[in-house]
Amino acid sequence: MTPTAFYMPVRLIREEGALARVGELAAGYGKRCLIMTSASAAEKSRALYDALASMKAAKVEATVYPLIGANPTLAQCRAAVDAFRAAGAYSILAIGGGSVMDAAKATAWLAANSAHDTEGLFAAAFRRERFPLMLCGTTAGTGSEVSAVAVITDDNGKKRSIKHKNCYADYVLADPRYTDSMPRSVTVSTALDALAHAVEGYLNPACDEISTMFAEKALPLLAQGLLYLCDNDLPDRDWRDKLFDASLYAGFVLNACGTAFPHPMGYVLTEEHGIPHGQACAVFMEELIRCAAQATPERTARLFALCGGEEVLMRILNTLVDVDVHMTDAQLDACKERFAELPHFARVPGGFDGERADALCRRLFG
Repeated sequence: MTPTAFYMPVRLIREEGALARVGELAAGYGKRCLIMTSASAAEKSRALYDALASMKAAKVEATVYPLIGANPTLAQCRAAVDAFRAAGAYSILAIGGGSVMDAAKATAWLAANSAHDTEGLFAAAFRRERFPLMLCGTTAGTGSEVSAVAVITDDNGKKRSIKHKNCYADYVLADPRYTDSMPRSVTVSTALDALAHAVEGYLNPACDEISTMFAEKALPLLAQGLLYLCDNDLPDRDWRDKLFDASLYAGFVLNACGTAFPHPMGYVLTEEHGIPHGQACAVFMEELIRCAAQATPERTARLFALCGGEEVLMRILNTLVDVDVHMTDAQLDACKERFAELPHFARVPGGFDGERADALCRRLFG
């Protein structure tokens, strides 16, 4: 039996109208709160208006900071720290996708320490605990709501992960209705991201019984929802709910098991070629499954069965993963150096290494 050590100290409130509680929760920390959002998603989903109404009812002064972009940067987080301090805020509420939630995690921790201590942040070495943090997701796929990880683009343009207990939220207000406004491209990409979380965790040799349980809840829902998207424009409300719940289950797997090589290798596609994160990870999924089929055929067969069969999973990847990238020799050489040694290789059945990563990149993008 694989040893089990499951830890996720997040208070998750999953219900329609969950944000009606946020004002009361924020008031418990103090009378001023910074609400971090992207330019438009929080408004389009109506989540921002619900949050503001709840804050007003609880007599909490809310300052909206709508300047977080995709793949959030350290500069954006530092600017958010300035806004937090200028508002005299006591807590942060993030409303948006993974980018906004990751930025809020970094901001809450930077604000309690030094906003300019870059290495302290990425080394997770700050002495003071972060400020209170609440998260409300408007996508179904990020996993950030329930994980101890934030991914921030550093000042050199490289995506880097921070993993620490201070990246857990105090509260997650989870309402699937706020995902109804997602356009098709975001719906597909975030669902592929959730699928990557579930597949990479499920195939991890260290996946324990609890994580297996969550993965086996997530995989059929994600496969069925993505198969629906192969033939239809947008999911109906029922499928929105299912994809939302599946993304939470996959987030539990992500938090416990981490990711394999598709995630860090996908970062390059996002940084240098503008490929959405979920699409960028899914490009490498077939190779991960091929490794698993050789090293752990029974586990891989179970994965296929959960997804409705190997042909279903391959159809999803062939239909919905739309990445057309060509790399120069210099870019491929840079990837080879970057992927020479990744801790994620140890999470691959049978193992993986830098040489195989280089060969894969040259086959896919050379």
